[in-house]
Amino acid sequence: MTLIRPPSRTADPGRHARPSGTGRTVTVLALVVLAALIPVLGPSPALHGTGEAEAPGTGGIALLRTVLFAALSVPVGELFVNRLARSLPGAPPDRPRSWSPYAAAAGFVAALGLASVVATGNLVPGGVADIDVGGLYESRDGKLALLEVNGFLAAGLCATSRRPGLQVWPLAAVIVAEALRAHPTTEYSPLTGSGLTLVHLTCASLWVGGLLYALRILVRWRGAEAGPALLGLYARVAAVLLAAITATGVCSSLRRMPPGTIADQLTDTAYGRVLLAKVILVAAVAALALWARVRLSRAADPLTACSPARAEVVALGVVVAVSGLLTALPVPIRW
Repeated sequence: MTLIRPPSRTADPGRHARPSGTGRTVTVLALVVLAALIPVLGPSPALHGTGEAEAPGTGGIALLRTVLFAALSVPVGELFVNRLARSLPGAPPDRPRSWSPYAAAAGFVAALGLASVVATGNLVPGGVADIDVGGLYESRDGKLALLEVNGFLAAGLCATSRRPGLQVWPLAAVIVAEALRAHPTTEYSPLTGSGLTLVHLTCASLWVGGLLYALRILVRWRGAEAGPALLGLYARVAAVLLAAITATGVCSSLRRMPPGTIADQLTDTAYGRVLLAKVILVAAVAALALWARVRLSRAADPLTACSPARAEVVALGVVVAVSGLLTALPVPIRW
C-alpha cells in the first residue's frame, strides 16, 4: 500500500517548469524602469530645465558610488545570511563560493577613484600629477576617503583569511565614513543626518546583499527543507529592514526638503526628480517582496517564491544605481 501515492503537485514538470508569474514580473519591472528612465540615464536629463549647473565628473562619480554601494552590500549580505543559516536546525553546511573578495576589490578601486577626486579639490583629475595625495590628510573629506579605501582593503584581506567574519569591522568603518561624508559640518544638524544615513545604508546593505546571497544558497540547497525556511526567515527580517529604510529615508528627505517645498522640489530640482524615481522603484521592490512572501506561505512548492525574489534583486540593483546618482547631484537648498 505504501507504493500507491497520490501524485504530488510539485512532481508535474510541465506545471512548474516556468512560473506563471514570470511574464507579469517582467511587465512590472519594465513599467517601473520606464517611469524612472529619465533620471537613471544620468545627471544631464535630471538637471534639464532646473537651472542647476552640472558639476564636473558627475556621471563618473555616480558610477563610482554605485560600485561602492554594491561592493558594500555583497559582503554585508553574506555575513548576515550566513548568520541566519546557522540558526536553522538541520541546515546543510554547504555554502556558495563567497563573492566578498571580489566585492572588496571593486570597492577598493571605486573608493580609490573617489579619493582621487577629493585629492584634486573635488575635480576630475587630468593626470596623476594633479592628485595631491598628501592633501587628503589635511581635510575632513580626504580623511574619510582614505578611511573608505583602507576599509575595503582590510575587508578584502579578512575575506581571504581563515576568519572572514572579521571583515564586519572594516565594513562598518566604511559605512560610518560614508555616513559622515554625506553630511558635512556646514550642514544643518549634521550628526542627525549622519545617524539617519548610517541606519539607512546599513539596512539597505543587509536587504540587497542578503537577498542576493539567500537566493544563491537556495540554488545550492535545492531540494533541502532548509531552503524555504531560510527564505522565510530572511523575509521576516527584511520586513523590519524595509520599515527602517522607509522611516530613515523619509526623515532624511524632510530634512533636505521641508514639507512645504516637497511638491515643487520633486519636479523642479534634479535631486527631487531622482528621489522620486527612487521612491517609485522602492515601492515596486516592496510589492515584489510582498508577492514573494504570499507565494512562500500559500504555494504548494515554496520555491516558486524565487521568481518574484529574483525580480526583486534586479529592481534593487536599479535602486542602488539611482542611489549612486542621487549622491552626485546638488542637494536642494533647504530655505
